[in-house]
Amino acid sequence: MLPEPLAAIVDLFTGLSEGERRELLVHYAERSSSHAPQPGEVYELEDVRHDAECTDTVGVHLRRDAAGGCHFRLSLGPEVQTLTRALGSILCEGLAGASPQAVLMVPETVIDQIAGGTLVRLRSRTVYYLLRRMQQAVRRPGISRPGDRD
Repeated sequence: MLPEPLAAIVDLFTGLSEGERRELLVHYAERSSSHAPQPGEVYELEDVRHDAECTDTVGVHLRRDAAGGCHFRLSLGPEVQTLTRALGSILCEGLAGASPQAVLMVPETVIDQIAGGTLVRLRSRTVYYLLRRMQQAVRRPGISRPGDRD
């Protein structure tokens, strides 16, 4: 089961034509800078690196709220593709406040539901990279604690 905000985004994309889907993805990509690390925010984890799976440096920044919910920020290098930027915005919004366990339970198939399998195959398989990085972040010691609720 997806976190409610992510499920709502998936439902929105599911009903769109291919052209509408692309337009909405561009809209999310243009908003990616609003999900960048903010001055004054303190993160439990800041993992910035350039892996072979991506065209540029990607930083995953994670903080948890008092209830244990995850809040992600992303720092994306200038060469990161539009589709990856869009997915980053969607994941930041859709996973806001989710428990570490809920983040870990998000299947990679959600990416195909959002972007459409054809677009992912044509453009890039690296869009899965962001979800994997976010899931790695919550696996770190001290982030995912036994007994955390979904």
